Amino acid sequence: MIKRISLIALTLTLFSSCVSKKIYTQLEDKYANLKREHRSLSDENQVLSTAKTKLENDLDKLNKAYNDAVKERDQLRADYAATKTNLDNLKASYKALEENSSASIAANSKKNRELLAQLEAKEQALAAESERLNKLQKELENRSQRVAELENVIATKDAAMSRLKDAISKALTNFEGKGLTVEQRDGKVYISMENKLLFQSGSWSVGGEGRRAVQQLGSVLAENPDIAILIEGHTDDVPYKGNAQLSGNWDLSTKRATAIVNILRENASINPENLTAAGRGEYAPVATNDTAEGKAKNRRIEVILTPKLDEISKLLNDI
Repeated sequence: MIKRISLIALTLTLFSSCVSKKIYTQLEDKYANLKREHRSLSDENQVLSTAKTKLENDLDKLNKAYNDAVKERDQLRADYAATKTNLDNLKASYKALEENSSASIAANSKKNRELLAQLEAKEQALAAESERLNKLQKELENRSQRVAELENVIATKDAAMSRLKDAISKALTNFEGKGLTVEQRDGKVYISMENKLLFQSGSWSVGGEGRRAVQQLGSVLAENPDIAILIEGHTDDVPYKGNAQLSGNWDLSTKRATAIVNILRENASINPENLTAAGRGEYAPVATNDTAEGKAKNRRIEVILTPKLDEISKLLNDI
């Protein structure tokens, strides 16, 4: 057994001496691309949140404009009614004074004409305001419909992600209590697997139990082709010194993320275009590195499932 292990170690050493620089360069380039991709997804999520806030603010402004227009229309109606009453009173006065004097008749006639002109102007203003109010109401209805459609799409995707979380939890129920957790937050599903389930210390070779867990996860992901799958490798803050082939924790975390991707790719129903591997080293801890328990939690693989946002982007472009 010792001879066999020595032979394997010798083979790995020879292999790494031939390809380590190339692999390192490829992984480094791939990580840079993945980092940009991750940043793009984060920016896109922020853009969607900002767009939703802007839509809500626009909706509030339209509601205020609509209410102001209603008040102005009601005031015009009141002015119109008052003017019409004055006209009726003047007509009555005109009739009473018609026989008294031509001068009075002329004065009342002039005033009547002025009031008629005012009345006509107020009628025109009321008609214009009613038209503007109708346009505002139509625009408000259109914006409200767009917001409702956007909220419906978001709710549908949240519900789909919730069903996906439940399916994953059910598929991985045998691994509960072994360093595996599944949770949903911010519209995404997060599967966290501690290294004790997947790797030996300093290694990026997945053990038998960890392989079974990843394969069962893959069987669920294969049934959800519209999900983007990001695999992140994480370490604690203890510097890695196990293999000269790797430069440190960042390389190790990337190797481990890639190992999980390779197992998922064994499932032919998973689209490789949906898979992304990234190493984050010790720079995204979930617990303190001051205790052994905290270090164990930080040594993990996180699989982050994100719904594709093409439909939401189309709705935002249509608004």
